[in-house]
Amino acid sequence: MKTPVNVDEFRQAMRRVPSAVTVVTAEHAGHRRGLTATAVCSVSADPPQVLACVNKGGRAHACIARADAFAINYLSDAQAPVALAFSRQADDPDERFHADDWASGSQGVPLLRDALVSFACRVVQSVDCGTHTIFIGEILEIRQQDQRSLLYKSGEFMPA
Repeated sequence: MKTPVNVDEFRQAMRRVPSAVTVVTAEHAGHRRGLTATAVCSVSADPPQVLACVNKGGRAHACIARADAFAINYLSDAQAPVALAFSRQADDPDERFHADDWASGSQGVPLLRDALVSFACRVVQSVDCGTHTIFIGEILEIRQQDQRSLLYKSGEFMPA
């Protein structure tokens, strides 16, 4: 029987793989929450569905679960500061949502106005998986702009 790989080795390996940078957001009972995430992808074209993997210990997890909705905001290459802001715990999580930068999308989810692409989603399935929940969402609204994507690789942000 083969021994499972070391967690640190796995994390180090995944850091080498370039990934699009997103901010996953939700709103419930007047409170907005979000996190920077690279563990997102498309699931189905018909019906249009995406998934986001969210740490169960993060503040955004409970917000997504209660709202039964979330947004995936793919960041442009000019939005590294947004990625950094949402990658850290904030004393006041609502403070990261500056009014001029955000719009309310379908299901009330926060959509970043200048994002490369934003998907507003309704949760259709949640899968418990280790430290995370995989939220699968049916896309209800799409907003997109012609910009370059922001990537993350080896601990650094870079343009696509």
